[in-house]
Amino acid sequence: MPIDKKTVRSKPAVGSWLDKREQKMKVKRGFTLVEILITVVVLGILAATVIPQFSPARTDASTSRLCSDLQTIRVAIELYKVQHRDKKPGTVAGVSFGQALIERTDADGTLNAAGNYGPYVQKMPENPFNELDTIEIDGVVGGGDFGWHFDTTTGQFNADTDGHTGL
Repeated sequence: MPIDKKTVRSKPAVGSWLDKREQKMKVKRGFTLVEILITVVVLGILAATVIPQFSPARTDASTSRLCSDLQTIRVAIELYKVQHRDKKPGTVAGVSFGQALIERTDADGTLNAAGNYGPYVQKMPENPFNELDTIEIDGVVGGGDFGWHFDTTTGQFNADTDGHTGL
């Protein structure tokens, strides 16, 4: 049975120009610029739809952190009052509210590195909504100019950011 030369294709000879072209085609396989751009656009669309869904979770986490920090400082204030004959932190002359909670004190509330009381916290936490750790004493609550607000008359300790003063 004779073989039809039209239907049979022979392999190109080793070293021929056709063989070299096939080798180059195999080496240069990869992604085209259009494929990469389409992938980037699709990822951008996905990111634009997914990221806003995490915003409420971030707010909830900040609120939880704020409540936790408020509870920590309020407990420290109560412990300070118990150990200092019902005096509130920051009411002793020459001792700020922050110093009274962060540094060691004597029973009368004066700072003393060898004192028997304190420190009650390592440092004042930052308010997660304005990232400030400053304390306003007996001013107007809210506005966000400070991280925290302490009322020496009532002993109330609150966040100084609008919308979070009642926590």
